[in-house]
Amino acid sequence: MTNEIDRRGFLQGTAATVGVAFAGTVLHDSRAHAQAARIAVPTVDRLSIRVVSDSSHDIFISGESPKDVKVERVRGLPPPRAKRTLHNDWGLSLLLESTKDGDQRTHMLDFGGSPEVLNHNVDMLDLDPSKIGGLIVSHGHYDHFGGLVGFLQKHRARMPADLTLYTGGEDNFCMRHTRTPKPGVFNEWGALDRREVAAQKVKLALAENPAVIGGHVFTTGAIPRRSVEKVLPNTMVELAVRADGLGCNASHFAPAELQGKIVADEHYHEHATCFNVKNRGLVVISSCGHAGVVNSILRAREVSGIDKVHALVGGFHLAPAPKPYLDQVMAELKKLDVDYMIPMHCSGTNFINAVAAQMPEKLILSSTGSRFTFGA
Repeated sequence: MTNEIDRRGFLQGTAATVGVAFAGTVLHDSRAHAQAARIAVPTVDRLSIRVVSDSSHDIFISGESPKDVKVERVRGLPPPRAKRTLHNDWGLSLLLESTKDGDQRTHMLDFGGSPEVLNHNVDMLDLDPSKIGGLIVSHGHYDHFGGLVGFLQKHRARMPADLTLYTGGEDNFCMRHTRTPKPGVFNEWGALDRREVAAQKVKLALAENPAVIGGHVFTTGAIPRRSVEKVLPNTMVELAVRADGLGCNASHFAPAELQGKIVADEHYHEHATCFNVKNRGLVVISSCGHAGVVNSILRAREVSGIDKVHALVGGFHLAPAPKPYLDQVMAELKKLDVDYMIPMHCSGTNFINAVAAQMPEKLILSSTGSRFTFGA
């Protein structure tokens, strides 16, 4: 296949050339993961998460800042952008700015569903792409990578020459399909094309195993399924590389999964992006949470050796959850005693209402443009 990457050699080379720390082994029957060895995760003094793109922008969003989280809202844009507004689409993009011993690093996590919305909001929020030192995509859904190539086409020349896109693994490149009313008939929903990324002179790193990124952030690698959670119905996935070179290398998956070309999507290589904030604990960012938000937290704790979770942030994919299932997840989250939950994207009003009713002191609402700062 054109531009196909030898997985073992690629991972070894990536670890050597871009300083990613990989640990443990992920088994590619994809349903059983070996326990990863703990990695030395960095501690940052401060972390800011800016919501560059989400599903809605609410200028009247309510809620005061807790004593240990700074919450900033975009009520309106300053001149000369005062007559304009932020745009939204079904997707998520976050700008992560962290400081450690005076050293500031910036990463972009996910890229929303369209370059038009992403690039517009980058301009409206007066963000500086030249400061972005690393790119992360959480999983292979178009509403999380759809804006990537168009963003790079506009801003790549201003960005660092040595730029890497960290993905959770080969699964992130598979072609996704949506269901139709007709049994066995699907609509293509797109695939992340590694060739388009390479054309922008961006390296690829497959973080199937836990990895430290840019000296400040760590990824969980593939997330074992250990809790009551299961993958709720979403897309279908095609485990193959097509004749035109688009798709994922099917050799990464178990033979049983390859008996049918298009199968239910389990998001085996979805990963969570995490920070250890000094004197606060872990901030776990679950961009879409198909693997389960409880599973994501358990994996972050296992990988880091840090039990305290200061905040759970992002998309939790509980919007389609039936009430009994949501109640189970809520019970597990209570046991984990997360300080704050900041639901976005696909989390669902059902989840927001449940937290507001049962743990109101832990709920922080989000909107496109909001910024959340943890730490000093």
